[in-house]
Amino acid sequence: MAKPYIDYALCTGCGTCEALCPDVFQMKDDGKAYVINEDGCDGCNCQDAIDSCPEQAITMQ
Repeated sequence: MAKPYIDYALCTGCGTCEALCPDVFQMKDDGKAYVINEDGCDGCNCQDAIDSCPEQAITMQ
């Protein structure tokens, strides 16, 4: 099963992914989003976070 992946070189820390899927993504002190629960997409629509990322930093792999 595919898991969410963040390309940290592209992430600008806008926080959209965390707002849409807080059980999967979390902003850390370095200003970047991190996957905190790669199996959490069942509880939210990770595709919305992928589609809403302005830098296209999130993919499913």
